[in-house]
Amino acid sequence: MSTWIILIVYLAVMIGIGVYCKQRTKSVSEFVLGGRSLGPWFTAFAYGTSYFSAVVFIGYAGQFGWSYGLASTWIGIGNALLGSLLAWVILGKRTRMMSKHLEATTMPEFFERRFGSKKLKTVAALIVFIFLIPYTASVYNGLSRLFSMAFGFDYAYCIIAMAVITAIYVILGGYMATAINDFIQGIIMLAGIVAVVFFALEEKGGLFTAVTSLSKVSDTGVPQGSLSSILGPDPINLLGVIILTSLGTWGLPQMVQKFYAIKDNSAIRRGTIISTVFALVVAGGSYFLGGFGRIFVSELELGSNGKPVYDAIIPALLESALPDILIGIVVVLVLSASMSTLSSLVLTSSATLTIDLIKPLCKRLREDRTVFIMRVFIAVFLVISVVIALNPNAYITTLMSISWGALAGAFLAPFLYGLFFRKTTVAAVWASFIAGVGITVAHMVLFSLGWFPELVEAVQGLGWKLNILSPINAGAFAMLFGLVLVPVVSRFTKKPDQALVDNAFAAYQK
Repeated sequence: MSTWIILIVYLAVMIGIGVYCKQRTKSVSEFVLGGRSLGPWFTAFAYGTSYFSAVVFIGYAGQFGWSYGLASTWIGIGNALLGSLLAWVILGKRTRMMSKHLEATTMPEFFERRFGSKKLKTVAALIVFIFLIPYTASVYNGLSRLFSMAFGFDYAYCIIAMAVITAIYVILGGYMATAINDFIQGIIMLAGIVAVVFFALEEKGGLFTAVTSLSKVSDTGVPQGSLSSILGPDPINLLGVIILTSLGTWGLPQMVQKFYAIKDNSAIRRGTIISTVFALVVAGGSYFLGGFGRIFVSELELGSNGKPVYDAIIPALLESALPDILIGIVVVLVLSASMSTLSSLVLTSSATLTIDLIKPLCKRLREDRTVFIMRVFIAVFLVISVVIALNPNAYITTLMSISWGALAGAFLAPFLYGLFFRKTTVAAVWASFIAGVGITVAHMVLFSLGWFPELVEAVQGLGWKLNILSPINAGAFAMLFGLVLVPVVSRFTKKPDQALVDNAFAAYQK
């Protein structure tokens, strides 16, 4: 009963904020960027809550905690230092200044105005829409598994209910409603993850006893004691996870656009600290908790396809370790994280489609009609994501890896070099788009869809330490490859128009 009360109060507050903010979202800038007026706390929490969701707490913490033990905590530390601290320090100020100077509202619009190519904007918009869908589906997946555990709801009903609730407050209030909700949700996440870690470890006799128990786990396919070691049983593939989940934020439109909306440069300095601390607590705590999964769950659940369901580990851990009142807190914690991520994803996708694809075709489209179309696309995007998430064998880590690999693989390098490197060419941007999407899609077709079982078996037979079958490692490779590809292609292709470059970099002289 207490879980229901907590949940109903929480959802009522979220929807109420959406209704309140509806009166303040008349223009496109207000709906998409909150009028570029948000301070450091709201922006930092919006960044952090968009970063971490059920994908991390349920999917990644469960799977990689099981695979790497306590060493999975390094993923959370990497998220804080590389995915938050360095992202804010390196990208924050320049992104805000150049995007405002170029009057760019979305990442595809930034590519068009920075490099002088409408075709870049169109293709980038399509990439954003297509590859944000699996990420959204992965968030639904994690939420639904938790709700099934807490309330006994059918998996499909959970997914549909979350889509409806997200649609209500994002369609009504836009970015401002999302930012206010993110702030509230961030506070819940900080307090919730600390409480969950504490009570879960207390269930096993405290930290020292839990670590000792983990060190004695045997018959798991990994050397005894490695699950409690500093680097874990597989540091090479652990590094791939750290790169994907940390460096990936630098090229994700829903993350980078947080810098578009921040108020001023002083807010960026304060936001850097807030965002880093937030990531350290939430991501570090989630992966740290997941590292103890094996002492709570003795056997992995198997899916209908016969493969282990890693997404069920954290729900099973919580069910065995926490009392009912804390289960309610956890439900709200994960719901908070996921609703904020979902709102960011659907807002980014609908804004990209409307501003970068529809509006150029309708030159006289009024502001109110543009906002209306964005609201319609939010609903369409959610429906498509729900259809994908209804597949129970669509695992969280696979869906997210495909999404992040394609998006960050395509966008990270040209966006980063576009902010710093005057000689970046249009051809280099095209090369990065093709390589990022191409590597991700080729890997998915060859190894993830089950169409070439003989090839998979042959690769497994090679016994390489680096798991090239993993979509995570493929995504990490796509990002790193782009960072090398863009300057190389720029060196040998047609130089950019000097006036265009001068105009873009004039943003830093103001």
